[in-house]
Amino acid sequence: MKIPPAKTAVATPNIALIKYWGRRDSNLNLPFNSSLSMTLDYSLNTVTTVSFSDKIASHRMTIDGKVAPLDQRDEKLLKTGIVIDEMLRLGGYGKDMKVVIVSKNSFPGGAGIASSASGGAALVYALNESLDLELEPRELSILARKISGSACRSMFGGLVMWKRGRRKDGLDSYAEMIFDSSHWTDLVDVVAIVSEEKKSISSSEGHDITSSTSPLFKVRPKLAEHSISAAIDFVKRRDFQGLGEIVMRDSNNMHAAMMDSWPPIMYLRDPSREIIDGIEELNSDEGRIVAAYTFDAGPNPHILTQKSHLGKVETLLNKSRSVKKLLKSVTGRGPKITEEVLQL
Repeated sequence: MKIPPAKTAVATPNIALIKYWGRRDSNLNLPFNSSLSMTLDYSLNTVTTVSFSDKIASHRMTIDGKVAPLDQRDEKLLKTGIVIDEMLRLGGYGKDMKVVIVSKNSFPGGAGIASSASGGAALVYALNESLDLELEPRELSILARKISGSACRSMFGGLVMWKRGRRKDGLDSYAEMIFDSSHWTDLVDVVAIVSEEKKSISSSEGHDITSSTSPLFKVRPKLAEHSISAAIDFVKRRDFQGLGEIVMRDSNNMHAAMMDSWPPIMYLRDPSREIIDGIEELNSDEGRIVAAYTFDAGPNPHILTQKSHLGKVETLLNKSRSVKKLLKSVTGRGPKITEEVLQL
């Protein structure tokens, strides 16, 4: 049997403007509500090389130099192995063909910056190229979703909507680009790294704990769907005032539901709350919203702003002793193939 060629893909994380939290199906990563995100640019990236062998007993994967066994109990790694096997079958390969994956991140993993999103997207994109599957974007999005929910959004550039879907098999739960990366070039995301530690409760665990134990969560899906419609309209009109408010309120709502879980899930830390206060004070001083905070499942804030106000945001964040470094990104273009080859 012919050995497929090695390929390397680069993908980027995304920041959810209207969040995905809670799963109606944990195996397929099917959400209770749709979500809306901004894909980040290549300054924040995951690079993944896939190569193939029929001489080894199992798939092999390393992430940032550490072995990541795909047969261990980590949910996302188990699902990664399942998706690899599914894509090999689509390519007409049997169980003898194994994949060797080498992946590296340009940012800390497991700290709430969506490394699983960029990692899942890069892997699916590289395998599609190596195996010459020529899958449609919707099909790639569904495969990436099976690894990590937010990975389906990182399969596209620009502003992306992940449709919740209603089918039990998940075939109507996929992402699509709403606006390309050229629509709002003035938009900037500033990530303030206040912690590089891996979170104590994984996103996978958190999704299910919140949806099954939080009374507040019961109202969230309907609210999120309403917020998406409004947010899309604000993006269409490039209305930062409207978008900024709805982004902050959605982040607050999601984290309130997390804290309403039992046991409570508290991803935000004192430095996180310090930055929230700082952003509120900055907006108050300006007499309008010039910056909007949002937090995924971690303590590191994403501050959405426009280029004309970037200096003010950087000055504010650099004053904090808690901020270790700043990462900046404009709207990105989505995954691509690169000539770089990562070695074990």
